[in-house]
Amino acid sequence: MADYIYSMETRLTPDQQRGVNLVQEIARHAGLNLYLTGGTIRDLITGLPIRDIDLSVQGNPLKLQKELEKAGISVQGVDEDLRSLHLLMPGNVRAELNLTRSETYDKPGKPPTITPATINEDLRRRDFTVNAMALSLNPGSRGLLLDPFNGIADIEAKVLRVLHNYAFLEDPIRLIRATRLSARFHWPLEERTQARYDSAKENNYIEYVGKRSIGAELEQLAHEDDPIAIMRALEKDGWLKILHPHWSVAKAEASDLGHAIKLRQAMADLGYSVESGPMAMYFLTRKMSDKDIAEIQRMIPRRDFVEKWKHLEHDAQDLAKKLTSKAAATTSGSWKILTDAKPENILFLSLTARQSAVDQKLKNFLGKWRQVRERLPFPEMAEMRITAQLPEYPKILDEAFLLLLDGKLKSHNEIVNFLKPYEPPPPPPPPAPKRGRGKAAAAAESAPGAPAVAAAVPAKRGRKPKGSAAAPPVAVAAPVPPAAPSKPTASAKAVTPSKPAPQAAKSSPVKAAKSVPAKAAKKPAAPAKKAAPAKKNASAKKPAPKKTKAAPKKAPAKKSVAKKPAAKKAAKKKR
Repeated sequence: MADYIYSMETRLTPDQQRGVNLVQEIARHAGLNLYLTGGTIRDLITGLPIRDIDLSVQGNPLKLQKELEKAGISVQGVDEDLRSLHLLMPGNVRAELNLTRSETYDKPGKPPTITPATINEDLRRRDFTVNAMALSLNPGSRGLLLDPFNGIADIEAKVLRVLHNYAFLEDPIRLIRATRLSARFHWPLEERTQARYDSAKENNYIEYVGKRSIGAELEQLAHEDDPIAIMRALEKDGWLKILHPHWSVAKAEASDLGHAIKLRQAMADLGYSVESGPMAMYFLTRKMSDKDIAEIQRMIPRRDFVEKWKHLEHDAQDLAKKLTSKAAATTSGSWKILTDAKPENILFLSLTARQSAVDQKLKNFLGKWRQVRERLPFPEMAEMRITAQLPEYPKILDEAFLLLLDGKLKSHNEIVNFLKPYEPPPPPPPPAPKRGRGKAAAAAESAPGAPAVAAAVPAKRGRKPKGSAAAPPVAVAAPVPPAAPSKPTASAKAVTPSKPAPQAAKSSPVKAAKSVPAKAAKKPAAPAKKAAPAKKNASAKKPAPKKTKAAPKKAPAKKSVAKKPAAKKAAKKKR
């Protein structure tokens, strides 16, 4: 199933895909099963261009008409007997929405009796095996291919095979359809199908054909890629006289039709979707009388198709008048007029224009003027910060293009003056860096290689009133390198303000080590609990708990601390 889903999504044009999705959504809301059927599946598998969309729904499609019109799909024709709708989707996509039905023929060529049926019964009543396939578009089975008559095998063999022995007798229009499809695909009829075809032709089954079937076949001829080749094949088998007794290949404008096909392809390459069927019928019946043309127009079921055919010359004349008016005095004015015109009118006027000025404008519109867009965007736009992110960017490009067409943006100064009103304000300056210590600076200061800076910070943040446990924070700011953990107490003595710095420097390391525990022993319990400010210096944090435990054992050292200053004073006096 996934392969057919991928084929459907890649082979359908974007406009066709959108149209199918619209109908699919409407059918889903109505609770109806929808299938892609007939020639669409055939062209999908063969890889040939998909010209129109055939859809079948298990239910009455006439009930969906209002919802389809609300969705933007034009209903061009309604067949009450067959319960089918002829649709024109956005992008000039032709489609047909049919009821899944079974048909019973009482007499050859007479309209059949229609009864609602399942999708399998609907496929059984069709003409050829290559047209008797369906692809599910329903949520539970999306992409499921139904091929009860093995049409894929006939596509691979490139043959046309009827479904049953009475196919040409029940509906003689299938004789003309067999010739048309064989000429289009260059596929021969299967051996037994050819025998039945010759027998039906010999027994003159074609005289039972109905006018409604002829009208549908006339319209299909107009949508062929090469209508002249199909007309020659029909004329060879004698079927062209059945479509109309006064019609022949000689009464068609073959050369103009050939130019129209080439120009239609060129416009398609430029992105224009042209409905060329009415114009093709105009050239195919160019040399016929008005009476004969009117008879053919009455037989075609799609009235919208006929109205476009009738108004081709009138619409082209109106477009020619606009191109010679004051509004088209400038190149940009002519561009606007042609941009707003219908692609079908542009194509038809390009083939039938008699005024050289109009013909030249049409050629420039399809060629020379489009090359001017290659100069956009200007290099100055990037320098002035006019980029695609701006909401008015498309509008700026359109205005610049029109000015270029009129030759008003030639120099650099003209371009800058045009773009200056659209220049956005300059971006705001970057924010100033925040003052204060950043995380990187704080990490660098707390590193082991910078003890002096690290000592200053805890000293300020860790100050506490006298009598509190302030000794451990002071011990963190030791000037002694962290590589000598055995002398942290001497640094604590040097920092304390009670003793002068010069005397502490003269004291021996042994005496300093004995004096510090004596002071710390006054309140031995406090330093162990309140050592939070010493977190920044990991090297001074570990020795503190060990000294607090040893403090109670050296309590008698208080006398030595008190006697040492007196001994020093006596020594100085003797000197």
